[in-house]
Amino acid sequence: MRAVQVREPGRPPVVAEQAPPAGHVLVEVLAAPITPLDLLCATGTSYFGAPQTPYVPGVQGVGTVGGRVVWFPTSAGMAPGDGSMAAVASVPEADLVDLPAEADPVAVAAAGLSAVAAYLALTWRGELVEGEQVVVLGAGGVVGQAAVQLARAAGARRVVAGARSTAAQERARDAGADAVVALDTDDHLALADRFAQACDGPADLVLDPLFGAPAAAAARVLRPGGRLVNLGSSAGETSPLDSSTLRSRSLRVLGYTNNELSPERRGAAIRTVADAVARGVLAVAHERVPLEQAPAAWERQAAGGSAGRIVLTP
Repeated sequence: MRAVQVREPGRPPVVAEQAPPAGHVLVEVLAAPITPLDLLCATGTSYFGAPQTPYVPGVQGVGTVGGRVVWFPTSAGMAPGDGSMAAVASVPEADLVDLPAEADPVAVAAAGLSAVAAYLALTWRGELVEGEQVVVLGAGGVVGQAAVQLARAAGARRVVAGARSTAAQERARDAGADAVVALDTDDHLALADRFAQACDGPADLVLDPLFGAPAAAAARVLRPGGRLVNLGSSAGETSPLDSSTLRSRSLRVLGYTNNELSPERRGAAIRTVADAVARGVLAVAHERVPLEQAPAAWERQAAGGSAGRIVLTP
């Protein structure tokens, strides 16, 4: 079968023939997204350590088993074994999540665990309730696009987005944000003024995959008792979030990671995401790319040169 292979950490993968996998349930892969975790693991510099090579990357995918359409996770790049970027993947039955037949496999794969993070950070950790005002940082990325749409679906009265590049700001608007703040400065006080102008009064919840200056700015527009849920640090591992802002408003700062999820909670969230995709409630920017073009697509995704999440189709 044809498969993508990472042969050397830090080098682009290749496409080659290899023997089909054995053991577990064999899933015929329909869609395999190239995610930030795939790119990180393949560098050999992640906290999982250098992967054993060669291996097939792909930490999640969508495929078919006996007429069922399923989503599945893998530990490719984090532990020995192969992932989803191949014609066939071997997956334990317990890890398979049945999807609605009407959901586009590529669209579900593009949203995938990023949308799960957005959904659960908003609802489970962030305790979003109908009628609240939400600020979504990094709203041009997959997590952010999903968060804007899922917050709206959950009944948020207003969603204010923050995004860095012009293209990211446009994706945030396309996702349905009521207002978009340009995150083109590290001056958190200036950014806080922009958020204050974009918000209709104090915000209730901030979803933050960035940290750094944007998180400190967004925290300043939260109401007393407001919540900030952090699930990433692409703008910085530290933030100028000051004690007086936290104390004077009795804010709650909460962490979120998909790694904390039980298989049951993760599976339920994937089904929620897939249902939202099927109903047209959720759509994130993505590209379909044939598996044969994986090496070039991989480099383009790593360089930020794609129009969204690249999904490989074997």
